[in-house]
Amino acid sequence: MVNISESAGAKIQEMLAAEEIPNLFLRIGVNEGGCSGFSYGMGFDDDLHSDDKELDIRGLKVVVDGQSLKYLNGVEIDWKESAMGGGFTIHNPNATATCGCGSSFRTATEAGNPAAEPC
Repeated sequence: MVNISESAGAKIQEMLAAEEIPNLFLRIGVNEGGCSGFSYGMGFDDDLHSDDKELDIRGLKVVVDGQSLKYLNGVEIDWKESAMGGGFTIHNPNATATCGCGSSFRTATEAGNPAAEPC
């Protein structure tokens, strides 16, 4: 379903450890909006919802809400270092169009709700 590279997994573990809050997990989701129609959400959470799907990926507890599952099937999350720092990248095989910032997309069957403002 969701793939997390070794480098992204290590970075997420490092960030979780820095939080020093017990029972945190990585929540990944999709929301309507963004310049292409849908935008990704990724952050730490400790609150489970009834429609959440729990995954164990590289020893990380990863949670995806039920509505986001169909958009995230096959997604690959990676961590890239560059001269300007580092950041997560998301490759989504379901996306048929993305915006320049890489955090917004649409699929062949759903356009979401494109925002008027740029990323």
